[in-house]
Amino acid sequence: MRLALAGAFQTMGIIKACVGFLVIAAVVVGLFQVAPVMLANYSFQDDLKTVSLMDSSNLQKTDEDVRNDVLRKVKEHDLPIEAKQIAVQRINTPGISAVYLSVNYSVTINLPGYSFDMSFNPTSGNKGF
Repeated sequence: MRLALAGAFQTMGIIKACVGFLVIAAVVVGLFQVAPVMLANYSFQDDLKTVSLMDSSNLQKTDEDVRNDVLRKVKEHDLPIEAKQIAVQRINTPGISAVYLSVNYSVTINLPGYSFDMSFNPTSGNKGF
């Protein structure tokens, strides 16, 4: 009887270890799917700020030129963004000219047996001064 109980406890320990390993593996796979998307968004937001600053100083650039500058950054980061998703707003006051940029997009994350959309709204910074 004792031998049977010892074997049952040993089997339960192996099952718990396998389940624990599977949980850890699932978390790692999830991180490898989510982390690159989040890092690309943070980097893209920094690029939006740079484009906004550079294009604010050039008064001859049209909204379409600004969108094209943003689309070049979109291609660098391989993001699913089209020109119509890029909002360009110019803020012109005496002595200050600024370009405010915002983009709405979502990325589908495919995990084994489950997929979901992550929505992002990067901007070039504060609209108000």
